[in-house]
Parts: sequence; C-alpha cells; structure tokens
Amino acid sequence: MKKFLTFILSIILSCGYTFADDLWDNFGDSNIYGQTPVSEQDFEKALESKKQKNKKKDKNIPKGESFSQSNETEILNNTSNDLPILLIPLPLKIKEGYTIPIGHYQVEGEKNENGEIFINLYQAHDVIAKIPAEETDDDFGEDTINFVKLQPHGDYHVELLFGGLDFNAFAIIDIE
Repeated sequence: MKKFLTFILSIILSCGYTFADDLWDNFGDSNIYGQTPVSEQDFEKALESKKQKNKKKDKNIPKGESFSQSNETEILNNTSNDLPILLIPLPLKIKEGYTIPIGHYQVEGEKNENGEIFINLYQAHDVIAKIPAEETDDDFGEDTINFVKLQPHGDYHVELLFGGLDFNAFAIIDIE
C-alpha cells in the first residue's frame, strides 16, 4: 500500500511540475494584452533615442547666462497672452441702467486710435463691460507686469487698477 501511494504521489508531482514548466515557457512569448517581449538591445536603442530628443529640446531653453537685456523684450512678446482674472464681489454700476454682475472676469486694457483708454471685462470671449479709464505711469506697487486689482475708494466707489505690458490705468466705479 505504501508503494502504491508513493507511486501515485510521484506521478501527481511529476505531472504538476511538467504542467507548470509548460506554463512558464508559453508565458514569455506574449502577455494577456497580446504584446510581445522587447529584447534588451531594442530597449537600449529606444532609451538612447529618447535621451537624444531630450538633449535637443534642452538646447532651445534659454539659460541664465545666455539671457540678456537685449532679448528680454522678444521673450516677453513671445509669451502667451494670458489675461489677468478679477473677482467682482458686488454689483458695480458703470452707467445709468447698466450693472456689472458679481463674478469672475478676464481683464484686458485697450487703447483705441483716438488715444482713449478702456478696461474690458470678458467672460467666455464676450465683452461684458467696457470701462473708460485714465492712463497713468504709476505701477501701484505691484511686482508683476500684468495685474488687475479692485480696491475700495470711499463708501460708494471702488477703484479698478490695471497694469499691462503697454500701459497702466485706473478707473473709479460706482457701487450699485
């Protein structure tokens, strides 16, 4: 009886080992997504190609020493023209019968051909308000070039401060 059990156990173990060995042999050819394995040489080639592309990209980035006053204006003009965003926390009246509602607005300064200055408020590419403003040389103590700020100006008015690359301006607006 011991011989019989030993014989059965040895057959089961040898079949199990052979079956598991066949599984591992087939596993290396592809995975469950149908992808084939990549050789070590192909992997090294792809890695080297990626490094070469990154080196080319890094050459186009201006370094601290190559950046000088002479190309500063060009870099500023080539940067994206992101408009500053203003939160208006209370309704503002710019003219009789027209109120700027509470909300977030993108702000852009405009100087027309007559030299008049306007501060435009946008929402989703639509001009919500075109506010007449006064141009000034004052930078209002701001550290950035493009800025917009709303601050109190007495009990019934607010002052809208705008700074841009072309000019700085301000407007006094009535609170509704």
